[in-house]
Amino acid sequence: MIIYPKRRFSIPPAGEFETSTEPRSTSPSGAIDPETYQSVATSATTINLKEELFMIHDYLQAGFPALCVLTQEPHRAEETLPCDGWTFVIWDCLRGIREASTLKPIDEIKDPVEALNWLNGYQDTVLICHNLHLFMESPEVIQAIQNGISRWKATGCALMILSPIIQLKPEVEKFFHLVDLPLPDDEELFTLQNELGKPHNIKPNRKAARAAKGLTEFESETAFALSLIRKGYFSTKVISETKGQMIRKSGLMEFWEPADIADVGGLNNFKSFIENRSIAFNPDNNNLPQIKGILLVGIPGTGKSLASKATASILSWPLIRLDIGSLKNSLVGESERRMREATRLIDAFGKAVCWIDEIEKAFAGTKSSGETDAGTTAGMFGHFLTWMQETKSSVLVMATANNISQLPPEFIRAGRFDATFFVDLPTSSERKEIIKIMNRRWGSEIPISCSDRLNGYTGAEIEQLAKDSLFDGLDQAYDALVPLSRTMREDIDALRQWAKTRARLANTPDEEPDEQRKIRPAYKKDSICNELMKKEENFDILKESID
Repeated sequence: MIIYPKRRFSIPPAGEFETSTEPRSTSPSGAIDPETYQSVATSATTINLKEELFMIHDYLQAGFPALCVLTQEPHRAEETLPCDGWTFVIWDCLRGIREASTLKPIDEIKDPVEALNWLNGYQDTVLICHNLHLFMESPEVIQAIQNGISRWKATGCALMILSPIIQLKPEVEKFFHLVDLPLPDDEELFTLQNELGKPHNIKPNRKAARAAKGLTEFESETAFALSLIRKGYFSTKVISETKGQMIRKSGLMEFWEPADIADVGGLNNFKSFIENRSIAFNPDNNNLPQIKGILLVGIPGTGKSLASKATASILSWPLIRLDIGSLKNSLVGESERRMREATRLIDAFGKAVCWIDEIEKAFAGTKSSGETDAGTTAGMFGHFLTWMQETKSSVLVMATANNISQLPPEFIRAGRFDATFFVDLPTSSERKEIIKIMNRRWGSEIPISCSDRLNGYTGAEIEQLAKDSLFDGLDQAYDALVPLSRTMREDIDALRQWAKTRARLANTPDEEPDEQRKIRPAYKKDSICNELMKKEENFDILKESID
């Protein structure tokens, strides 16, 4: 019986241990970072690619026998993971075992159990396995890993699984250490642009490189190539459109076209707020805080959703609509997983406006979630709040609500949203703008002078009036339309009262007329006026006689 030593690893020479907390920028020195060695099967570390490769080098040098690299780029992983000091080989179930450096075939082993047993006969060798997580249901594969762990530790070998998800069985999960392979950063994407554009004398575009952040290397390359075909240069718009495939393929969210800011009548206070804070998203900004979320509360039909969509137009960002209801699933824990996946995708997407319409309905019943849906809504709500608070991505959450009383207090507390705006019924100047917009959109002929007549009408009601007037005439359409300001007067008054001290006003205020001295018109010399004058004269005579 062969008894293997517990672990084989190499200690760097004295003086090569790093004590600085600064990131390493030189070649691997073999230094061991004590903070690196967390307990196995903990959450994966997420840093840049160079630091991640240093970490993997340290793991191998410390004798870690099993690593699970989380990535959706297996070909990029093959090129970047190999490092000096070990022989790297690659296995998949169709091509067998190959050399990592030359891709030269070594053995035609296609069975995963035989591939794992093959590693037992070598030293200082790393076996990179593609899609081995798909074979984890096999007891033979589990047993082969358990049998090989002690030998791999003793011989300096390691099993490295490439997988897009964490799918480890309980029998072996404690043996694996999770590592994230980061997506390409700005510099890598800029270099990729240079490689694609140089043969055609096309200069790279750093703004387009930043727009591609969140895509894999393959997706970035295809997006850049499509941009060159359509525009002849690296276009940010084309790349953002291609980037929308991330959202569509997930099935969790929708990719919407931003609304034109010219289609939003009024709301100048809200527009100014967004424009003033857009400078915080400039790449050269180092001190201004970026806004994370804005809550629009108001009367139905006043343009909250349209303003949210127009925000993406102001920032020149793509628009993602997150429907919380569509994330819910009947399987236990699936709703919470889909919520986590949705927020992960938004973070990976980068600069984007995340629009959540009527959010009070999405999270209604959070307090009673434990009794109605076994805590599913409360779990989704808790993750969403944590994500909003902790995310480091340049994402702006635009949420709308009609009934603010249905939202829990922890959702609207100070600091959760950067601003809460109240969208009231359109003012006189806003109604004139809306009438012009609707006449232009539908070809109607509502006179601007009707703005006073439409006092108390929402923007949606004015649009409906414009459409009905094309068939019934303006007067008949006006008589048939009953505005919300009449049917829900008490609710609107209560909402206005709430907003006085709790929200900013989004509407454009009407210009107040200049206060001028009022001159009372002179009396006409008629009989009434003469009678009053006579009474005044008699009073003066009587006063003189008394004196």
